[in-house]
Amino acid sequence: MPKNKNYREALTSPIFHTISKAADDLELDTYVIGGFVRDLLLDRGNHKDIDVVAVGSGILLAKKVSKLLLHTPKVQVFKNYGTAMLRDGDLEIEFVGARKESYSYDSRNPVVEDGTLEDDQNRRDFTINTLALSLNGKDFGNILDPFNGLKDLNSQIIRTPLDPDITYSDDPLRMLRAIRFATQLNFTIEPKSLKAITRNKDRIQIISRERITDELNKILLTEKPSVGFALLHKTGLLPLILPQLTALEGIEEVEGQRHKDNFWHTLEVVDNIAPHTDDLWLRWAALLHDIGKAPTKKFHKKIGWTFHGHEFMGAKMVYQLFKNLRLPLNEKMKYVQKLVLMSSRPIVIADEKVTDSAVRRLVFDAGDDIEDLMTLCEADITTKNPNRFKKYHNNFKKVRKKIKEVEEKDHIRNFQPPVSGEEIMETFDLKPSKEIGIIKDAIKEAILEGEIPNEYSAAKEFMIKKGISLGLVPGNQ
Repeated sequence: MPKNKNYREALTSPIFHTISKAADDLELDTYVIGGFVRDLLLDRGNHKDIDVVAVGSGILLAKKVSKLLLHTPKVQVFKNYGTAMLRDGDLEIEFVGARKESYSYDSRNPVVEDGTLEDDQNRRDFTINTLALSLNGKDFGNILDPFNGLKDLNSQIIRTPLDPDITYSDDPLRMLRAIRFATQLNFTIEPKSLKAITRNKDRIQIISRERITDELNKILLTEKPSVGFALLHKTGLLPLILPQLTALEGIEEVEGQRHKDNFWHTLEVVDNIAPHTDDLWLRWAALLHDIGKAPTKKFHKKIGWTFHGHEFMGAKMVYQLFKNLRLPLNEKMKYVQKLVLMSSRPIVIADEKVTDSAVRRLVFDAGDDIEDLMTLCEADITTKNPNRFKKYHNNFKKVRKKIKEVEEKDHIRNFQPPVSGEEIMETFDLKPSKEIGIIKDAIKEAILEGEIPNEYSAAKEFMIKKGISLGLVPGNQ
């Protein structure tokens, strides 16, 4: 992080000089503020979203900037919020007039009035997001840091500019944002602030599910999501947001027999999968792969703890969970359901002798998601016993090798039986009937069991034999 208090050289994009000229022409004190400045000082890549605050009309400033740009981008105006937005290449710049806010207890939508830059910094969530760089010509690049945000950046601390109880009660979404920033940046939430989140946790219920889910998704996409979920758990927010997950916590012991804590195991699985995929939905599958274990947990004197059918139960639970969180109820949800449902299949195969038949069925059922399923199952190995860990991974290597062999030989993935229903009808002079389905299923089973190869001539010969066994008479072949 630069040591001086002027960051002129860091503001390399030409857009800042255009904004500077527009601000000086309008005689508006103008600043770039928030996430762009924070990430600039942390050297965290290029920020494409830029927040600009003017002491005066942000809308007027946006229109002036648009006129100065050669391509004269369209300005989107949001009069109710006193904001405007324009695009310059891949940059999205939001202009707002400096404002102060006051809140009512039952809403996170504030009453807004014009204010000073200090008012605007006061209303922001964390000190590291209050940092502002001047864009006016006279002091271009100078930093304004009334809350020691630079110090907190250096100390890697998440702290609110005002009393945290007020900050979190006013806008409870900030509690999730604190946890998300702590996870993304590997920062620590200062103790006073963390306690305030716990005190105000119930306020999260006034926040829309869409906004909550947006923060959850961002936590899930971090390098180590368990940090965020552990903080959500510690503050008491998690049971209010994802009770299906916290229901997995705890270890019961009956007659000396215990089971593992499936909550903390789940967080390990999510961390394990994170280095191997940035796919949000595969990470959701990792987070939810064991949610069916809480409602299916039973103790049997002879065999101990069981979770029979937890994959089926978990897959059923995914729909309601997605619905509650306003996650998409489309192919994304079906993908997560499928991986939850199949999450134990490769493990069972790896535990036993890897047969061609079992692998064919696995590949057929998983289809194009077979690689993701294998990645999930490998992440699911959290044993601390080095010998068992090595054994499982070696077995999964065998399964992967067998998948490749079966794929090359039998082309099972997403296959359709080589003989169509229409051809069965023509061969036996049939109208639509249950016999057609019986024959098609028999062909599929024969291919999956390795009785016949996945090719037309063998499938047709099998079809005729099967039809004859059902009392059907083939026509002239």
